[in-house]
Amino acid sequence: MRILVTGASGLLGLNLSLEAAKGHTVFGVVNTHSLKGKAFTVLQANLLAPGEIERVFEAAQPDWVIHCAALANLEVCERNPALAQKLNAELPGMIAEASRETGARLAHISTDAVFDGQKGNYTEMDEPNPLSIYASTKLIGERTVVDVYPQAIIARVNLFGWSISGKRSLAEFFFNNLQAGNSVMGFTDVFFSPLLANDLGRVLLSMLAENLHGLYHIGSRDNLSKYDFGVKIAGKFGFDSALIHPSSFADSNLEASRSPNLSLCVEKLILNLRASTPNLSTDLDHFYELYQQGYPQKLKQMLVVGDL
Repeated sequence: MRILVTGASGLLGLNLSLEAAKGHTVFGVVNTHSLKGKAFTVLQANLLAPGEIERVFEAAQPDWVIHCAALANLEVCERNPALAQKLNAELPGMIAEASRETGARLAHISTDAVFDGQKGNYTEMDEPNPLSIYASTKLIGERTVVDVYPQAIIARVNLFGWSISGKRSLAEFFFNNLQAGNSVMGFTDVFFSPLLANDLGRVLLSMLAENLHGLYHIGSRDNLSKYDFGVKIAGKFGFDSALIHPSSFADSNLEASRSPNLSLCVEKLILNLRASTPNLSTDLDHFYELYQQGYPQKLKQMLVVGDL
């Protein structure tokens, strides 16, 4: 298959592109961050600029499109809601229209943050109630995609993994600080169901191969606090978990609101894909193995010098 991945320098986009390139022809779209390497074809484009989406689709001629590009920094979204609206709410509809018109299958990446976190174990039938600019614009993006291209996959996710900058996931936050011996906070009142980006990529590819469509929750089968997640990272790498101080989100200086419990029910995915998603223990093992194999360094080598 010919696969077009937007946001190919991001946490999910890059890991997904590398996974997909093992058996497919991949075109990865990047904007401000250039990439080098031969694993997949890199297309530089500002997808908000007139004619750029059409140019990218013409170059890639995709069978499948996976739209990962987004403004995912919650604090930046709070400070720049107009940009968040363009990237998270409007761009998905434009990608969906191009996918529909060219006959490409589409998987659109959304977020667990569309929920307010008051109950947890959210199913696809639960009503969203976003608390932040990021979450509200991502929800608009979901609904726009459904309106434009009902046969698309809408994937609500939460993920961790190794990134090209080494600073884009919560796992890297804990790894970097604990390795350096720095004390950090770990929220005991914020819960989630994260999935390793590499494994999430493989799940998305399987969903497209199975011709699934509609709304799906994709995450680990486990639910834990961000403090406990940090402790597990410490244990896996042999770091001192006492450096992680149990704390409340209210003690932080973060601008954007966080939903307290964003655990996801993945039963619909398991039923329709006929395969289970990994548990967190397996994913942390994989995360550690990638580190041992030099995977973070491999990602950094794809970065054009001076780009970040």
